[in-house]
Amino acid sequence: MQSGGRAVVLTLVAAGVWFFATPPLDPGTADFTAAPAPAPTVAPIVEPPPLTLDELSARVDPTVVTISASAGYSGVAGTGFVVAPDGIVLTNFHVVENATEISAVHMGNGLIYDATVLGYDKSRDVAVVQLITAANLPVVELAPEPLPEVGDAVTAVGNASGAGVLVPAPGAVTALDQEVRTSSSVDFSRNTLERMIRVDADVRAGDSGGPLFDAWGRVIGVNTAGLSEEARNGTETSPPQAPEAYAVPISEAVAVLDQVVAGQSSGTVHVGPTPYFGVSVRDVSAFENRPAVGAAVVTVTADSPAEAVGLSVGDVIVKFDGKSIGSSSELSEALIGRLPGDSAVVEWVDEAGVTSSGTITLAEGTPTA
Repeated sequence: MQSGGRAVVLTLVAAGVWFFATPPLDPGTADFTAAPAPAPTVAPIVEPPPLTLDELSARVDPTVVTISASAGYSGVAGTGFVVAPDGIVLTNFHVVENATEISAVHMGNGLIYDATVLGYDKSRDVAVVQLITAANLPVVELAPEPLPEVGDAVTAVGNASGAGVLVPAPGAVTALDQEVRTSSSVDFSRNTLERMIRVDADVRAGDSGGPLFDAWGRVIGVNTAGLSEEARNGTETSPPQAPEAYAVPISEAVAVLDQVVAGQSSGTVHVGPTPYFGVSVRDVSAFENRPAVGAAVVTVTADSPAEAVGLSVGDVIVKFDGKSIGSSSELSEALIGRLPGDSAVVEWVDEAGVTSSGTITLAEGTPTA
């Protein structure tokens, strides 16, 4: 797992009565009240005994994959879990972000699969990955309830420390509906995640994207953030902290999965290959002598669509294909529904206040948003 943080930096979860009108009696009928039918007996739902750690591992490990994602000379180790027999896998977005090559080892059959990203939602840190050529794989069981309860026993399973073996980390739910500010241990980028499950399991780097199971081996969340190594181990000036980790609720992850499988890019969910514009942007400062709103260009990549259309550092993008752009996030949202090869008219204002526009054709990029 490669991210984490909240206030501290974490690296990366009555009875109803009815009244009826009495109809008038027909001639020759008798007025009587039938005895009420006995209420059906409802047997209480009895959960089987919780699984031991060995039993849980034996049941769930064959549904888990370890993931290796690379971009140039850098790489990320993470985890995922199979949700469809043809090799559809859920994991974290930050595991596959910017990846040019992705492979996964299925822990049930030991096979290595090349993989591709079908879609993702950076705001929820969820990605949907397809294992190419996979078939007839065992799948995880999802928990029937939308959320666990505080105090419920859980076990995080993942590729701890990127060692390529699954390590279970038992614990309990300590809070729900948490907001967490995470910091990537790869590129130190920041992201704020909402509606997270907090647990006291010892989730480590490499566990990102792995399943968080309940006591019966059903997935309740996607392991996403935990303490940094410094926080876990302590330093010369601070003692080790007690385990603390966060998971995306499985209902949130399944919502992304359903949208990706349906092929519908909308909101914060992107489906299909990632379009490449070739700029990095930030929000415009109110103190700058330029448009009050927009996406200010910080960098322009060489040989990119942005460079080809004439964008330069310091320009402020104010429209994308006719839609006003008020911030850097609005430009990202405008790109979510686009695909490589799509064309769009971009309008911007340069540092001299001159407005220009041009048509770009988006190239194909790596998963990012």
